[in-house]
Amino acid sequence: MFFYGRNTRKSKWNIATVTINRPEVKNAVTSKMWDDLTAIFTKLGYDDSVRAVIVTGAGDDFCSGADVSAMGKDENAVKLHQLEAMRKVGDCCLSLFNMPKVTIARVPGIAVGAGMNMALSCDLVVASVNARFSEIFAKRGLSVDFGGSYLLPRIVGLQKAKELVLLADVISASEADRMGIVNYVVDPEELDAKVNEIAEKASAGPPRALAMSKALLNRSFSNSLTDALDQEGTAQTFNFTTKDISEAMRAFKEKRTPDFKGW
Repeated sequence: MFFYGRNTRKSKWNIATVTINRPEVKNAVTSKMWDDLTAIFTKLGYDDSVRAVIVTGAGDDFCSGADVSAMGKDENAVKLHQLEAMRKVGDCCLSLFNMPKVTIARVPGIAVGAGMNMALSCDLVVASVNARFSEIFAKRGLSVDFGGSYLLPRIVGLQKAKELVLLADVISASEADRMGIVNYVVDPEELDAKVNEIAEKASAGPPRALAMSKALLNRSFSNSLTDALDQEGTAQTFNFTTKDISEAMRAFKEKRTPDFKGW
């Protein structure tokens, strides 16, 4: 059984779409699916033909987090120590957060628990006005996971992160927008067009330079200014050796859009 879908469509460059495909349970994720998602995110990270990755859920929702109702029901499943099972969740988070591509969360509806934090692990979040977000863990007797304790305070600040996690309230797309959790909120009928517009724009950028900028920003809260400057210098030195910078200079002089190749 396939728990996710992937299609790669051509614009000028490939844009991959990863779809969690269990709409009947609001795209809840089983233990096996964490492995599957980690594998596909890792594969996409190494695929030089792919410039941007859209992450979404089938139907009207993004992801309702881990499928707690399925835990222990598969008699054929290999029994894992709970810590090992949680490491699978962590591996999935890292494979998405560190992917050297521009990642875009397309959120049509519910994004709660690990589903909310999966969206936060993407570089950009585009939500329908119908979207709802919640760090719902406390209502399930659980503590935060899928990187929420790292990601959320860096996005909304520590006090607001505590409010969202400890009270486990459901917030609207407009509230999420005010907090900086999402980048764009659009009407449902405009969601695909907006996501595709952003993916096209991202895929037209210099892939190596964008990957380096993303990595620098991801490390920014743990770096000192000295570390950041050193790493920026290393990245920029590499960029000056690529043909993309020559193409950018030519395009500037010729008053046209650069055609970046990634080398």
